[in-house]
Amino acid sequence: MVVRTGAQRLADDPGLVPDGRLGLITNFTGVLPDLTPTSVALRAAGLPVTALFGPEHGLRGTAQAGASEGEGVDPDTGLPVFDTYRRQGRELDDLFSGVDVLLFDIQDIGTRFYTYVWTMYDCQQAAARLGKPFVVLDRPNPLGGVRVEGPVLQPGFESFVGRAPIPLRHGLTAGELALQLGPATVVELEGWTRDARGVEPWVPPSPNMPTPDTALVYPGTGLFEGTNLSEGRGTTRPFETIGAPYVDDRLAPALRDCGLPGVMFRRTWFEPVFSKYAGQAVSGVQLHVVDRDAFEPVRTALVMLRVLNELYADDFGLLPSLDKLWGSDSLRKTLEAGEDPVELLPAATTPAGWVRPGVLRYEGTPA
Repeated sequence: MVVRTGAQRLADDPGLVPDGRLGLITNFTGVLPDLTPTSVALRAAGLPVTALFGPEHGLRGTAQAGASEGEGVDPDTGLPVFDTYRRQGRELDDLFSGVDVLLFDIQDIGTRFYTYVWTMYDCQQAAARLGKPFVVLDRPNPLGGVRVEGPVLQPGFESFVGRAPIPLRHGLTAGELALQLGPATVVELEGWTRDARGVEPWVPPSPNMPTPDTALVYPGTGLFEGTNLSEGRGTTRPFETIGAPYVDDRLAPALRDCGLPGVMFRRTWFEPVFSKYAGQAVSGVQLHVVDRDAFEPVRTALVMLRVLNELYADDFGLLPSLDKLWGSDSLRKTLEAGEDPVELLPAATTPAGWVRPGVLRYEGTPA
């Protein structure tokens, strides 16, 4: 069955949202199947979109991680563009003074430390403070909606890579997550089931998320941002390629010997053009996912961290950001003690095991 996004449904039926001046929180991933920007499609349908609001990386996606494009005018619509990145409280509330209804249409990738859902959350909270409707134009979770992996974020470790207690791989669409986190209305998907995979067409959601394969490994290898290994930023295969100058030929065979399901490891060499070890020759491994259903990205990354800690104890290092990425200090403390971090994994579950009743909107969850 063909999947229709919330943006498509709204463009076909403008009555799905309340009346009033519409502010659209979006970026370059907010497109219809023919790649028309949602902002253009909604205005063509007669909807009064009067302002656009961009997240990290900006409306057009030219900014790298930790940056945005600032404010300006959208060349496609002539609408003013406001920058929400890292704005909270009164500063964010003031941005929304000129609109009556807030719409959210950005493609998420199903991982807690990917920041678009926290832009959604911050804007959702602002809408609640201001008494304005908040509407999510839903999109598929490219990792599917069946499997949950990793721990729930613990109190005291909130940040812009995790503001609320959700699992690392949460298994929800953005619309479902909004319903879990606070007051929201969702223009639901049509034709999407929880056991579906992927997003068509794939628009890279950020500069270092070029392919669906990147999104698949990211819930695990994104943790390497909290180590002194390169997570592949500055290469053509970010998050699929991991390494450091101190890694030698022992790593790939040691990982192969672990028998991890659905993934193979190949020794590789690379030279990042930016980020960690920019301009330096780096040795490491590339992950090759050969069975998407069997592959467990978080477990795989924890085994990789354990092996690296064992092989390169004198060089392997952890960064303070690891606690925020993991959602507690348990991973860091476990590695520092030389223990097996795989023991930290909760039992495998589905989204039904952690969300409030009434949140799940789509069928296909295994019995």
